[in-house]
Amino acid sequence: MKKIVAIAILLALSMLGASCSGGSSSSAPPVSSQSSPMFVTGEDAPLASVVGFQVTINSITLNGSNNTSAQVLTTPTTVDFARLLGLRSPLAFNSVAVGTYTSATFSLSSPVISYVNMSPSPTLNTINATFSPTTGSATQTTVTVNFPTAMVVGNNGLAGLRMEFDIRQSVALDSNGQITGTVNPTIYAKAVQASDPNGQVTDLMGGLVSVNATSNSFVIQGPYGRQFTIDVGSSTQFNSGWNINDLATPAIVGIQGYFQADGSLMASNVEVITTSQAFLSGRVLAVNPTSGPVQQITMWVGETSGDLVSDIDTIQTINVSAVTQYDICFFDNLFTNGLFNDSTVIVGQRIFIGGSSSNSVFTPQMISLRFQGVYGMLTANSVTIVNGNAGTFQLQNNGLIGYSLGGAPLTVATGNASLFINTAGLSALESDGSIPLVAGGLLFVNPNTSTPVMAAAVVADRQPAQ
Repeated sequence: MKKIVAIAILLALSMLGASCSGGSSSSAPPVSSQSSPMFVTGEDAPLASVVGFQVTINSITLNGSNNTSAQVLTTPTTVDFARLLGLRSPLAFNSVAVGTYTSATFSLSSPVISYVNMSPSPTLNTINATFSPTTGSATQTTVTVNFPTAMVVGNNGLAGLRMEFDIRQSVALDSNGQITGTVNPTIYAKAVQASDPNGQVTDLMGGLVSVNATSNSFVIQGPYGRQFTIDVGSSTQFNSGWNINDLATPAIVGIQGYFQADGSLMASNVEVITTSQAFLSGRVLAVNPTSGPVQQITMWVGETSGDLVSDIDTIQTINVSAVTQYDICFFDNLFTNGLFNDSTVIVGQRIFIGGSSSNSVFTPQMISLRFQGVYGMLTANSVTIVNGNAGTFQLQNNGLIGYSLGGAPLTVATGNASLFINTAGLSALESDGSIPLVAGGLLFVNPNTSTPVMAAAVVADRQPAQ
């Protein structure tokens, strides 16, 4: 367990590195006195068994005093919020009129829910959901969210909006706890700064498009079909000895960082995940055999590339018996052999499998353990403090992690560099009783018990921040 706590410390330093990064290597265009740039990030609060929750955001409109308004997003964007548990992904960037705004109106359509039944074997159910009649039409609705404090968009700054789609409160259940297919959207939104822990981008992955080493920047094709310019500076950390001069297509790259005024992202961490052109990414639902070196992985596919796009939102079983390369995201493989290998793949982990594809036949070549969030209720009196915020607590999860643990709580390890949001730290959790929390980090196997344990970089109290 001491090794897991050490990982939590290093992981926290990695995920929080964005706040310590240097300045941009590219200059931002001048901002007019009438408008300023603004970014939007998204994340979610989950519902047990829901692995996919797609919804199209048609527009996001800021509402100000005297009936003023400003459009933040005008191009319909489909987002899978279930993938963003404990993570933040960029949704939009635009220039908006200078002013004070008190709320945002989200125009939504086409909700799709994907959920997994684990017994007797993993099966996927997909529902073309409808919105509650009280919120709009069956296929389209608008939701206006008041900000907890007014958003001020000034002449000389970069404004930010963080939205959270609360799937737990939005997806209706019947008296037996079964998903009905009705959605009553519950959204939280608040103003953030690019350098805020809640404003930084912690989950952006895409294919490398081009590299300009002279200007210390490169371009990736990210989620939702959008391209992002990524700047690197003296504080940017690359994995495994990579640097800007070594980048070349094809490659799949992971980014952590923050928005800049020109719409680019300053990277705190750059990970060259693989130089392969094809990949599958998602949640592990089953492994075969259940102990020892894994031969087959059954997973729900949430992201993919190339001619494998038909595998998105499906359950796939992949033969990984020939894979020998196992990586941990954003690390130089220092702990790979001991903590993530062919004998430590478990149900609930978020993984990336890179390889090659020919005629839609995928050949895996490497597996990478990815950041993820775990939602649950804090187990009362479970906090153990080693020193400061270094220690452990337990989280009762009713989803894939709880299934993997046979209903027992998940042990979460934190370090003194772990970020605690809406709570003061482990000492505060000691007296909080049973409250909802999200822990974000990496899911490993405890070598002493052969059960899942999380090394957490971020712990957030999920009480609505309104």
